[in-house]
Amino acid sequence: MKELPYQAKAVIGRREMVTLPELGLHLCCKADTGARTSALHAEEIDTHEDEDGQLWVSFITHSGGPKTPAHRYQLHLHDRRRITSSNGHSEWRYVIRTSMQLGELNFPVELTLTDRSNMRHPMLLGRRAMRRLLIAPGAAFLHGEP
Repeated sequence: MKELPYQAKAVIGRREMVTLPELGLHLCCKADTGARTSALHAEEIDTHEDEDGQLWVSFITHSGGPKTPAHRYQLHLHDRRRITSSNGHSEWRYVIRTSMQLGELNFPVELTLTDRSNMRHPMLLGRRAMRRLLIAPGAAFLHGEP
């Protein structure tokens, strides 16, 4: 067996509780090795430019599912990307950059904003965010119970 080209920072399960401290959100996310970019559930997504020419994105999300109170956020728009889903459907999504806490780890993460209301988890953790992590697909919540 080949050795890993890096030292893993942690082992995570297929589902984990994460905190987005800058947003004050604590939510369940699903590790998805098939997704390149991470995604966060967002509704009423809107962009605008301030007087300095900087782009901002505003959106609403829920911290614990659709029955929890909605929170409105306004953040710098980091990027806009064309994302292709597993069924081949392609769409443009806005990207924000924020910090994410997973157990003892704290690192920056890029999140595309999309409506995940029909999905089980409000957040999807993609490969870019899991660069130095190993995944135990048969385990869940190795870094804290919901």
